[in-house]
Amino acid sequence: MSHSPPPDYDVVIVGAGFSGIYLLYKLRQAGFDVLLVDAAEQPGGIWYWNRYPGARVDSQVPLYEFSIAEIWKSWTWSERFPGWEELRAYFLHVCDTLDLWPAMRMKTRVESAQFDDDTACWRLKLDDGGKVSARFLLPALGFASQPYIPDIPGLSDFEGDWCHTARWPQEGIDLSGRRIALIGTGASGVQVAQEAASCAEQLTLFQRTPILALPMRQEKLDADRQLREKSEYPAVFQKRLTTSGGFECQSLDISALAVTEEERTTHFEDLWQRGGLRFWYHNFADILTNEDANRHAYDFWRDKVRERICDPIIAEKLAPDEPPHPFGTKRPSLEQNYYEIFAQDSVTLVDLNDTAITRVTQAGIETATGMIPCDLIVFATGFDAGRGGLIDMNITGRGGLALAEAWKSEIKAYLGMALAQFPNMLFAYGPLSPSGFSNGPTSAEIQGDWICDFLIWLRDNSIGLFEADARAERSWTDMVAQTGAMTLFPKAESWYMGANIPGKPRQLINFPSVSGYADLCHDVARHDYRGFIRNTLSGLETAPK
Repeated sequence: MSHSPPPDYDVVIVGAGFSGIYLLYKLRQAGFDVLLVDAAEQPGGIWYWNRYPGARVDSQVPLYEFSIAEIWKSWTWSERFPGWEELRAYFLHVCDTLDLWPAMRMKTRVESAQFDDDTACWRLKLDDGGKVSARFLLPALGFASQPYIPDIPGLSDFEGDWCHTARWPQEGIDLSGRRIALIGTGASGVQVAQEAASCAEQLTLFQRTPILALPMRQEKLDADRQLREKSEYPAVFQKRLTTSGGFECQSLDISALAVTEEERTTHFEDLWQRGGLRFWYHNFADILTNEDANRHAYDFWRDKVRERICDPIIAEKLAPDEPPHPFGTKRPSLEQNYYEIFAQDSVTLVDLNDTAITRVTQAGIETATGMIPCDLIVFATGFDAGRGGLIDMNITGRGGLALAEAWKSEIKAYLGMALAQFPNMLFAYGPLSPSGFSNGPTSAEIQGDWICDFLIWLRDNSIGLFEADARAERSWTDMVAQTGAMTLFPKAESWYMGANIPGKPRQLINFPSVSGYADLCHDVARHDYRGFIRNTLSGLETAPK
């Protein structure tokens, strides 16, 4: 290694979402020579690519922003749950305020990243033909960067337009007067449906599983109110680090079965009226671990929703008497008028369990019961969550091992950040971390601070090479599975379990507690970063177990 030419950079970060931007900020402060690359034209990560009509965040501000004082003191939001346009503007403000642009290379896609055993550095090939080398590789692609489009026969024959919500054309699509087929009723499907229902000639929603959506309770925000509230921001940002989901509070300490029916209903009603995801994260202690407790939450949700649906047949499809899965074991969506749109003559619901899609034709979608004409197909079919973006980056570790091969039968990782046989690489906001159970900024700062501290420790101790010990990787992977088995999450066919992608190994891909995860990572750091094999100037050693 001492005779090899130095790499171009100390660190290359891939991805300009919350995690990538925060890593860039922290590592530059720490004196590292850093380059950030991203395929998008502007920073924002998911908020650059997901610019479909109605796209907005489901975590309220100020929870959904960086805790960096110079950022929040100089920024004002217009809504409690900002939309994609405002979030894009926020990222531009962040990069301007922190002067990050000189270290950023946008509109640059990484085609492959290969670890060079001879020189102990990462070599990246870029889509413009360029090449970059770095001592450390930090992919920060997010858990939802690789969209999934189901394999439906005949799609290439379709003469209309089609796209996935996560690859919406940057010039936009006018939904007015269109005959739209919307496949998927998860979070993005709900948001598109609300917008399309107001202007489309015909909107047909294809539903596999009903979304258990919660009321958003959107609010307009003004500068004076935010200025008054900003004195409390430091406490809010500190509090979110101590909760299970990265919010301002977490579940109660009491069981839903330990209170009277009146007390239970009163709490449910309070959460319902306050809106947002509170009915999910601030409910009774055992909502996500006990089926009887969970059923009380589901029944309350069902009755609330059915009050808003006139047609009893539609009501049973959207809010069935028996739960399709335990409440909260699929990510709840936030809605504003979703259940009301089905009263419109121009909106039709197709239950894919009863009426399957057989193929796409030139003029529309053919089902088991007939043809549905359309001129626009919108796929709101989710992502290959956790692993998809990382695999698509064509990462190759020690000895030519491809990440796709390493994760062929199971996703494995240590701390949800490191992999055996992939030296000097840490990924952020990926699988086996709290990513899918946390809002982005909270997870980005927890992992970003830890990664920065780790790289400083390596530098201070003259350690040039590290990788996860295979035993530590195995132990962490098993621990996440065992933790998940104590919950109701395995009872749902969700992307949390990898069940939305044909052939994907079925496992809980997220660590189910932000605060618990942070404690474990801090414990690793306190014990000289145990669980890592590292190469010092004096030779190879293994960190304490």
